Parts: sequence; structure tokens; C-alpha cells
Amino acid sequence: MKITKSIFGKEDNDIEKFNELDLDERSIVFYSESSVILYPYVEEIIRELQNRDQKVCYLTSSKDDPILKNKNENVRVFYIGDSELEKMNFFLRLKAKMLIMTMPDLGSYHIKRSKEFPVHYIYTFHSMNSTHMEFQKGAFDEFDSIFCVGPYQVQELRATEQLYNLKRKNLVECGYGLLDKLIKLRSSFPEKKKLLKNNKKNILIAPSWGKQNLLESMGIELVKILLDAGYHVTVRPHPMTAKKSPKTIKQIKERFEKNPDFLLDTNTSSFEQLFSSYALITDWSGIGYEYAFVCERPVIYIDVPKKSHNKEYEKIGLVPFEISIRDKIGEIVSIQNIETIPERIEFLYSHGNNFENKIQKIRNDAIFNIGESGKVTASEIIRIISEKA
Repeated sequence: MKITKSIFGKEDNDIEKFNELDLDERSIVFYSESSVILYPYVEEIIRELQNRDQKVCYLTSSKDDPILKNKNENVRVFYIGDSELEKMNFFLRLKAKMLIMTMPDLGSYHIKRSKEFPVHYIYTFHSMNSTHMEFQKGAFDEFDSIFCVGPYQVQELRATEQLYNLKRKNLVECGYGLLDKLIKLRSSFPEKKKLLKNNKKNILIAPSWGKQNLLESMGIELVKILLDAGYHVTVRPHPMTAKKSPKTIKQIKERFEKNPDFLLDTNTSSFEQLFSSYALITDWSGIGYEYAFVCERPVIYIDVPKKSHNKEYEKIGLVPFEISIRDKIGEIVSIQNIETIPERIEFLYSHGNNFENKIQKIRNDAIFNIGESGKVTASEIIRIISEKA
């Protein structure tokens, strides 16, 4: 799909084409915002819906969404632009049986519930984090159904409903489609490509974003320590860091780009760096679970201040998954001790086999329907649609 501009300079979009569809043709609608591309997180679901001859509409506000190149006739793709005013007007008038998205805070910003049709709103996660610390208070209140990653999210959401006397939602034990996809991809990843770059152990630095993430607080220092210790270092900034703090990325690139053992990787749609890393260093990013649960190797966490968007999260009475899991699937290193990281890498990964069975058990206990999430979620989507028929 080619995105063009009209003679007035306004970006063309497919809103009119979508609105011309019959209601049955837009029963199942996915929406991808511009900052977090939805497709990698719902690919397993869409594939399973295709296998069951279900027609899907996919709306996107990102010009870089890979699904714009889709040629499958059962998935109709519409670029709706990224103008907040246009999106607000579009979604207020939306006619569809269901809308599935990873964007929380429905009703709080430019995406609000339709005033013209009883759309069933579904939230699906783009990380395995808990629901009550990373997200703002009330982030899920306006959704009808939530496709949960694991039992901890069900417990948190039910506790939130009880605390604030909210209407009970339809909480579905789905799992995490991206995890299923990565496990399958990893199994076919060439063994010879694993763990080394330039015949050196490849260390991946992949943090979260925000003012206190490890790249912004100590990125240059950490990269230098690792390069001086003889490692190959790949830095993979969060897409929002590249968008909101380009100066940080520029400083790191200019400092190290001439070193053949340094790589700045901004292609977050590729998972090769994840699979080929001898060690992962992160802070509060959900990539820590992905690396541990897919590669079955421990994670090194730099203990920067935790990021919380909900000042009341402790009222829920449950320890967030991202806090409770870290010392179980790896090791936490304080900011003051980052010079010891090369030593901790060698110790931790020389005992990696001790973690393998432990990580497998944690993963299987914490995540619903490993390897089957697409099938389970597709069945629930079809069930909801049939009830609305």
C-alpha cells in the first residue's frame, strides 16, 4: 500500500474506504497506534483467524507498519493517518462489532468509545508486565474484555475492580502471542550464529525508556566498560528513546561508532540480536522476560529507579510481576557496581545451565497457554462475535 499526499499537502488515508464496508466485513477490527506497532503482538491471533476463514480489518496509524505490505485477502488493511483530531472523530463514529488494541487509557485521550455503535472493546498486551504499576490508574476501566498474559494479571485486575468498585470485565486467559512466535523462531535460528560477533561474546544492552533508563543515566560508561573487557556490544534503544531523546542516541553513536565491536541496532522488528546475544543487560524493560523465557538464559538487570505511572499501585496489595521476577530469572546489579558487570557476566553465564530448568518452570507457571495463545484467543474472539450476531 502506497501512502501519498493530496494536492493540498494533506496525507491521504483510507478512512472513507473502511466506512464503506458492510458491518459484517468489519466485525473483527484491530487498531495499531503509531508509537507501538501492533502486528508482532497479534500475528499469531490473526494467523489463526485466517485459518478459520474469519475476515479481519486492521487499522494502522503507522506508515512503517509491516502489515501495509499484506496481500492476504482475508486481512483488509487501512491506513487511517496519525492526526489526533481525525482519529478522535473517526473512533467516536466507529461502527464495528469489536476493536482490539494495545493502547490503554481508552476514553482518556483521543481514542474514545463509539457514540454510534455498541463496539466491544478489547485490550491485548504488548508486554508481560503487571497491570497496576507501569500503567496509569484507570488504564483498563473502559474496556469490555482484556486478553491476559498470565494469572498475575487476572489477580491484579480483579483486585483493582474490588478496590475501586468497578464493573467486572471479561478477563480471558490467553497468553502472549509474541512469546510463542519467538520460541518458534529461536528453535530454527542457526546455531552457528548464536552468542558470538567478531569471535567475541555479544552483549546486548536493551533498556526501557524514560529519563532514568540505563542508556540515559549511564549508557556511555556501561558500553565503555564492556568494550574494554573484550566483548562485542550491541545497543538496542527503546523506540521511544530514539523518538523522545535522540541526543542520547547520537552521543553514544558518535562515541563508539568507529569501534568494530560496537553496533547500534534500531531495527526493533528483528529478533536476531536477541537470539545471538551471549548476555542481555536491561533495566525494567519487558525484553528481560522475552530473553529469559525464549533463550532460557539469565538476565542482568541494572537497578535504576523503577518506573511507575500509578502512584496508588501499592494499594492493590500485590507485588508487580516486573519486581518479583527479576532476581528469579537473573541477577540485579546496583548502579554503583556497574564496573563489576564483566565479572558478573562470566560468573552468571558459566552457571547458565543452573537457570535453564528454573526459567522453564517460572515461564510455564507465569504465562497462559504457551505455544497455543493464538488458538485460544481466536476462539474467544469468535465467541464474542457470535454473541453479538
